[in-house]
Order: sequence, then structure tokens, then C-alpha cells
Amino acid sequence: MNFSSKLIEDAVDSFSSLPGIGKKTALRLVLHLMGQSPQITEQFAETLVRMRRNIKECRQCHNISDAQVCNICNDTHRQDKVLCVVESIRDIMAIEDTGQYKGRYHVLGGVISPIEGIGPSDLNINSLIERIKGGEIKEIIMAISPTIEGDTTIFYVSKQLQEFEVSISTIARGVSFGGELEYADELTLGRSIVTRVPYKNTQDNS
Repeated sequence: MNFSSKLIEDAVDSFSSLPGIGKKTALRLVLHLMGQSPQITEQFAETLVRMRRNIKECRQCHNISDAQVCNICNDTHRQDKVLCVVESIRDIMAIEDTGQYKGRYHVLGGVISPIEGIGPSDLNINSLIERIKGGEIKEIIMAISPTIEGDTTIFYVSKQLQEFEVSISTIARGVSFGGELEYADELTLGRSIVTRVPYKNTQDNS
């Protein structure tokens, strides 16, 4: 793809570095912005810069937040006794879209994967244990993608929580094994949360 402007070329390269954006799509986006007023384009750029500079990680659940504590953790109408453990912030968004869950969250920040060099110490497991020590949480829903790495993570975390008086459940297998949670349709994911099963039962049936 030949460009008559190095500035356009650099902008296309920046857009095409985003996931799912090819060179042609990037060029269309750049040309679209070129057709807008300078104020709109500058506002677009400033929004991205402001987001990157000011976005924070919630000190309680590790979700993304504008403040030290995210809106979900600050919501007094949510259930304090139920904690949904997820792999990433994208999973929180997927579950929230179902409208079927009203408890709290905890983001692990990934799953245990020896092949990729990710161990338990690389995840937010210690902070999860500290939250459980408070004694307010009575049920933990392990909403982890049903993959080998996900099941390994669920097994490890459940072992770390054995000494606490909490019940551990997993989402029902409406989400197919090997699938990513964030790509499940809202109806299937919502039903999987509602019809969750005790973790011990899933081990007995495996």
C-alpha cells in the first residue's frame, strides 16, 4: 500500500496495530477522521490519551476503574456474600451483559499456564485469599473459561481456599469446553451463571 503522506502512513500503521484491524480498514478509519473537523479529531485523540493516563486498577477486585475502587465494588445494592472469580476484565463485561449476576467480582488476571510461564504467583490469588479472610463472602463462583488451563486454575484456587468456610461453585457447562468465556452468547453465559454447580460435583463427575 503506497502513501503520498508519511503522516497518513503512520496513522494507518497505528490503527492496523489494533487487533482485528487490517490495513484497508485502518485506512478507511484514518480517512474518516481526516474528513472530520479538527476539533472532533483532537477530541478523539485526547479521549484515548486521557483514558491511558488516568485509568486505574480497582484495589479490591482488580477491575478497571476511574477511581481507586470501581463502580461495581462501590455499588451498595450488590450481594456481598457472593464473589465471582474471573480471568479478565472482559469476562466481567460479558457476565454483566447477561443481567443475571448481582454479586461481587475478583479478577485473577489470567490463568495458570506453565507453557506460557504463568504460575500462581503471577495471578491475583493472594489478594483473593485476603478478601475471603474477611469472612463476609460465603460463595465463590469460579467463572473461568472451560479450558485445560482454566480447570487447572480452578483446582489450584479451590485447594488454597479449603480452610475457609466458603462454598465453591463453577458455571454450568453450557459454555463448551475449550471455549473462551467472553465469546459465549449472553443467554448461554447467563444460564451458566444461574445454573452453577458445586465444584466438588464437577470433580466427582469427571
